[in-house]
Amino acid sequence: MGSSVVAGPVIVGVDGSDASLTALDWAVDEAVRHGRPLRIVHASLWERYEGVVPALSTDRPSGQVLAENIVGAAADRARRRAPGLAVTTDVLAEDASSALLREGQEAMVLVVGSRGRGELAGLLLGSVSLVVAARAHGPVVVVRGDRHALEARHQRILLGIGDHDVDAPAVRFAFREAAARDAELDVVGAWRRPAHEPVDHPLLSGEPAAAYAARASELLDKALEPMAREYPQVRLRRSTVEGPAHRVLTERSAAADLLVVGARRHGRLLGLELGRIAHRALHHASCPVAVVPLHHPAPTEGEQ
Repeated sequence: MGSSVVAGPVIVGVDGSDASLTALDWAVDEAVRHGRPLRIVHASLWERYEGVVPALSTDRPSGQVLAENIVGAAADRARRRAPGLAVTTDVLAEDASSALLREGQEAMVLVVGSRGRGELAGLLLGSVSLVVAARAHGPVVVVRGDRHALEARHQRILLGIGDHDVDAPAVRFAFREAAARDAELDVVGAWRRPAHEPVDHPLLSGEPAAAYAARASELLDKALEPMAREYPQVRLRRSTVEGPAHRVLTERSAAADLLVVGARRHGRLLGLELGRIAHRALHHASCPVAVVPLHHPAPTEGEQ
C-alpha cells in the first residue's frame, strides 16, 4: 500500500547542465520551505569525460576533477541562494540513474532536471529523468516549466485524482506542499463516458453525464477527506472535468507551480512504471511535476 513521507533531506542530481542548475535552485527553495537539509549528488562514469578536461593532478582522472568542480560550483550556488542552509555534496563514480535511485530511498524528495548534460536540445525529457521518475521508491520532482511556475508565483498546487488515489501518498504530498507554500490546492477529477455504454448500465438511470460527474465528485470527497482534516489550513479548490485526465491536467498546469500525480509501483519492477498521465505530464506540463509512487506488493506465484 502507500508509503509514508520520509523525513530525509532534499536530494538533487546535478551534472552542470542548465536544466540541472534550474533543478538545483528549485531544490534549494524546497529545502528551505520544509526546513530540510540539501544534498547535492553528481554521478557519472569517469571514462565518459576522459580527454575532455586536462587532468589537474596525476592522482585523479580528469573526469573526477570535472565532477568535483560541478558539485563544488553547485554547492556555492545553493549557499548563495539560501545562506544558512545545510548543504552536503557527494560525487559517485557510477551511472546517474542507479546512483539517484539508491540515494532517493532516503530522501524527502528527489529532484532532477528535465534534461541532462550532453542530451539533444530538442528532447522533451532526458533519459535519466525518465528512468528516475519511473522507478524511484519515493517522490521525484522533475523540474520544468516557465519562470512563473519555477518562482512559485501562481500560489497553486495542482493534484490529479484517479480511481487509485484514495489514501494515496500523492494526496498527502500535495497537501504537504500546499501547506508549506500557503498555496491553494487545485484538485481535479477527470471523467469520461465510455464510447460504447451498455443501454442497461446502472448509471444510465439518470442523465449519463451527471451520473459520471457525481461519481467523480464522490471519489474526490473520499480521497480528500482524511488529509483535509489533517491540513485544515489548506485552501481547496475541487472540480470534476469531462475529458482524458492526461490532457486536462497538462492544460491546467499552465496556472500551477507544481503538478502532483501518482504512479503505481509493483513489487517486481519489469520496466518503466509511470502510466499515461504521469508520462504526458513529464513531457508536456508547464510547471514542475511531482511523481509520487503508490507501492503494491509483488503478486504471488498463483496470481501471476
